[in-house]
Amino acid sequence: MTLVSVAVCVRNGLDWIDGCMESLVSQSHSPLEIILVDDGSTDGSTDKVNEWASHELVTAITQDPIGLSAGRMAALESAKGEWFAITDIDVRPEKDWIERMLEAAPSQSGEQVVAVTGRTIFGQADDVISRIRSIEIESKYRSRPRRTKLANGPCSMFKREVLLSLGGFDPSWYHAEDMEVSLKLVQDGGTIVYTPNAVVNHIPETGLRRFLQKRKRDARAHVRIHRRYKGVKHDFIGSSWIVLWMIPLVALGSFGIALYVHNLLNFEKLDLESFYLALTKEVILICILPLFWLSAYLRSNLPKRRLKGIFILITWSIALWQGILLGYLDALLRRNGH
Repeated sequence: MTLVSVAVCVRNGLDWIDGCMESLVSQSHSPLEIILVDDGSTDGSTDKVNEWASHELVTAITQDPIGLSAGRMAALESAKGEWFAITDIDVRPEKDWIERMLEAAPSQSGEQVVAVTGRTIFGQADDVISRIRSIEIESKYRSRPRRTKLANGPCSMFKREVLLSLGGFDPSWYHAEDMEVSLKLVQDGGTIVYTPNAVVNHIPETGLRRFLQKRKRDARAHVRIHRRYKGVKHDFIGSSWIVLWMIPLVALGSFGIALYVHNLLNFEKLDLESFYLALTKEVILICILPLFWLSAYLRSNLPKRRLKGIFILITWSIALWQGILLGYLDALLRRNGH
């Protein structure tokens, strides 16, 4: 009878609290303790958190608005379970989520399993953003190996004592705290196991502005991760690299086409030979990388036809580059970023 502690944090998520908590208190596994952290909410969430604190399985923590990582650390320090699970307030875990993760926890071939991560399914609404997000996340999970490098924030659990011994969640880092603790565990010799049977359902992610803010924030945090954990191969990148290189490679390809047209117009007579000669070595070299990118893009699940979808990809690429630049600016100014 393994005690599992589950932490969920909320800031201004009043409409999401009941759905998440009802899913958690209905888990098939027992014993269970649920730690609900209010991160300085101002929309009435604090009162709702206090209401749930009267439930026999729930303990409430209230803190100033200092971030998700700080909230998870506060829950970790107060938790009593052998395993410490985390999820998000806009997530609805399946009834057997904890049970399925525990089934996948036993070590194999001498490995030291220190974390288990499940599968997140993003819901779809009647908009392009939620469809893109749902398809992108589904494709990431489709080819994921059993031994992985990332215990995703909405659907994972950790050996509490091991996580505490490595410092837990760093409150000074606002984002990508799940990736940070995952890589600390892997570098320490631990194994993170992925099980597709432990499922949580994420509410549809809608709204272009919110979507772009989150992608910029993630890119900014990933710069810090890559600087600190050099040489670690990540297995949960998905199609983001295709989107990242969209703008520079499309610009490079456009330049190659413009150069070809310029060469073509310099011929006095436009015939088959001039069309061939206009395709100089320089034009071929300039266009070869965009052609590789185009091949990967056409094989991906990213939108390709509708103008709105293409516009989203362009703004998404811009947001990723903004996040990367902010990440390197954080490094130069020796700040953690948020």
